[in-house]
Amino acid sequence: MDFLLDQLASLANVSAKKMFGEYCLYLAGKPVALVCDDQLYLKPTIAGRGMVQQVIEGAPYPGAKPHLLITADLWEEQEWLNQLIQATGNELPLPKPKKKNA
Repeated sequence: MDFLLDQLASLANVSAKKMFGEYCLYLAGKPVALVCDDQLYLKPTIAGRGMVQQVIEGAPYPGAKPHLLITADLWEEQEWLNQLIQATGNELPLPKPKKKNA
């Protein structure tokens, strides 16, 4: 996770939060990807699909919707990875606000 965050350091507002022993990657408060078993599972978007040469889908955990699998060897391509995460974040909506219990 540290390597991935280092690769994405040039993006503003990138963060990761540990969840259930794995991580969720956020861009400007939007969850854009999950990191499970040292694999990056990117939320599928039209922009993201267009930037990946060979689209590989996978589920980050049993029962999850398919995500774009970005294998660890592609993490080395820092500029491309930053553009991919930014393009994905641009296309995703902000998360819905949590309802407060009355």
